[in-house]
Amino acid sequence: MKYLGAHVSAAGGPDQAVLRAVELGADALALFTKNQRQWRAKPLTDEAIEAFHQACREHGFAPKQILPHDSYLINLGHPDAAGLKKSRDAFLDEMQRCEQLGLTLLNFHPGSHLNKISESECLTRIADSINEALSRTQGVTAVIENTAGQGSNLGWRFEHLAEIIEQVDDKSRVGVCIDTCHAFAAGYDLRTPEACTAMLDEFETVVGFDCLRGMHINDAKSEFASRVDRHHSLGQGNIGLEAFTTIMRDPRIDDIPMVLETIEPAIWAEEIAWLRAQQHQ
Repeated sequence: MKYLGAHVSAAGGPDQAVLRAVELGADALALFTKNQRQWRAKPLTDEAIEAFHQACREHGFAPKQILPHDSYLINLGHPDAAGLKKSRDAFLDEMQRCEQLGLTLLNFHPGSHLNKISESECLTRIADSINEALSRTQGVTAVIENTAGQGSNLGWRFEHLAEIIEQVDDKSRVGVCIDTCHAFAAGYDLRTPEACTAMLDEFETVVGFDCLRGMHINDAKSEFASRVDRHHSLGQGNIGLEAFTTIMRDPRIDDIPMVLETIEPAIWAEEIAWLRAQQHQ
């Protein structure tokens, strides 16, 4: 079973994100549990939590179908002590919000060395940050997203993800989300079925499908291997449609939320329907 959805707005409360996903014909969704561009947020109220649980029950959304995303401000590999502490505190808050909502996944970008520390030192800091958050929460898996490699961001090579996971104490609570636009921009070709399968084979070898907890399904405005993160609607970017058909038919990818972050919300329902149809042709 492949669960398909989009990253929808949680304006008005997390229960509203569920309703917006239902309107798209989705059976997966991503959301922010707080404003992603602010450090602090009001605590979730009991009413908001209960409304979210009620919406999930009513519309058949289990935790494994929901991939919340943390704040873009967080840098778990921050080279400076103050910045690292601020990021770790914010990440813990995000994990605890997922706990409160009964969610089992939290998707995040790994972090950046800001040209102040080595790659390996930064990757170790990211792993240490994950360990700290996992030790203070229960039931939520930290899901590392591959990046496009813009600036000093790490996580654009599958080897970076493997190196982080290797240093996480509780392997049962760490996983990976593959973003197709990021992979393409980072230098993993997806433009033919063969290239896309080769990318997935490499992921299997370096990281392993047992770690795959979600996918972001995006075409790319950015050029191949450009290390630039610019998403596009399916079939309108430089990846093209064949990759997405290949992904939908790969039996190794199952039982995870597959989430659109494409640029035209008005056609999300069409994109979800098209993806779903690819499984049966």
